[in-house]
Amino acid sequence: MIVARWANTFASAVIAVVVWLYRVLLGWAMGGHCRYQPTCSQYMLDAVAKHGPWRGGWMGLKRIARCHPWGGGGYDPP
Repeated sequence: MIVARWANTFASAVIAVVVWLYRVLLGWAMGGHCRYQPTCSQYMLDAVAKHGPWRGGWMGLKRIARCHPWGGGGYDPP
C-alpha cells in the first residue's frame, strides 16, 4: 500500500515537472494561444490532481491530441 502511494506521488511529481518544463521552454514558442479554457497544461495538472496520475495523465494526453487547428474549443473542465 505504501509503495503504491509512493508510486502515485512520484508519477504526479514527474507529470508536474514535465508540464512546468513545457511552460518554461516551449510555451513561449507556441505563442500562448490555446483554444480551450483552461489551457491544456493546466487541464493536465487539474486532471492529475483530481483523478490521479494514471487516469488524469491519460485524460490530459487525450486533451492534447484534440488540440489542433480543426478541433473544437471553449470551456472544457477535467
